[in-house]
Amino acid sequence: MKENTDFAPVLIPQDYKLDSPVKWCAGCGAHAVLSSIRNAVPETGVKKENVVFVSGIGCSSRFPYYINTYGFHSLHGRAAPIATGIKLANPELSVWVVTGDGDSMAIGGNHFIHVIRRNINMSILIFNNRIYGLTKGQYSPTTPKGSVTKTSPEGSIEEPFNPGELVMGSQGAFFARVVDTEPKMMKEVFIQASLHKGTSVVEVLQNCVIFNNDVHENITGKDVRDDHQIYLKHGEPMIFGKEHEKGLIYRNNKLEVVIIGKDGIRKEDILIHNANCANSTIHYNLVKMDQPEYPVAMGIIRAVEKPVYEEMLYDQLAHAQEKSPIKCMDDLLKSGNTFLINESSS
Repeated sequence: MKENTDFAPVLIPQDYKLDSPVKWCAGCGAHAVLSSIRNAVPETGVKKENVVFVSGIGCSSRFPYYINTYGFHSLHGRAAPIATGIKLANPELSVWVVTGDGDSMAIGGNHFIHVIRRNINMSILIFNNRIYGLTKGQYSPTTPKGSVTKTSPEGSIEEPFNPGELVMGSQGAFFARVVDTEPKMMKEVFIQASLHKGTSVVEVLQNCVIFNNDVHENITGKDVRDDHQIYLKHGEPMIFGKEHEKGLIYRNNKLEVVIIGKDGIRKEDILIHNANCANSTIHYNLVKMDQPEYPVAMGIIRAVEKPVYEEMLYDQLAHAQEKSPIKCMDDLLKSGNTFLINESSS
């Protein structure tokens, strides 16, 4: 930790590093996520003792053991309600939930949608490797249809969840997507997710080197990533491609990929990304984009201001206390029906 003589101590990534071994598989994308979080958290301005990481069950949920903050390794799918309790008990804490596509979308699905609906001020990281890695390769709620896994030897016949669509359908105020091969992108997005007031959800497209290797290769491969990803930044045109020659426009009630300079398309015609727009129509279309028709949207797709649950709750409590005639235990004991015992009657 560096000492700043004028203000509070300035934290650095090393302050969040533990000496204990990290027991993820060699080559697992979670290592890159952990490193990016360690780099991001010091820049949020939160005191180290006010940072809490809560996890459920799964490979991702080992996370609290590998970062030098307070942590809670909870039950399968239950990280969100436990994190909710922590935040409501102490709203000053910076609360992070680390979960996986199985932990959050399956057994934790109900908790996931309701913590977003309530808009509790916390950050949720979904490690999406599209497989159950800890339990050795069963298909998960985000596994692409047709995938051959340990529990779908003939190919999965289920339609997969899109985490971004679930967030939008749950009235989410903040959704971002990053990929584990882009540490700079992850750091930038993690910082903004932490600073956002309300529930921020970041989907991390993560590789499982053992049970689902190269699952995201169609958008992360060095020869395709420039054309198959679009990194969105608020206030900037939606442009992508190796030569920055492609862009997105909105025409006939849908997003459309165009070539700048072709068919009269100018750079000025390209959509400007507005992450803060209250209307979620464009954001919903962006989270649904997929190969081969579209690039996959990365970065902060939606970030709007909404009332925060714990602030409204504490306002209600203060109002209830103010109008209540009961101010202490003595008032409570003397309230309601009372009975006078006449000693002489015995």
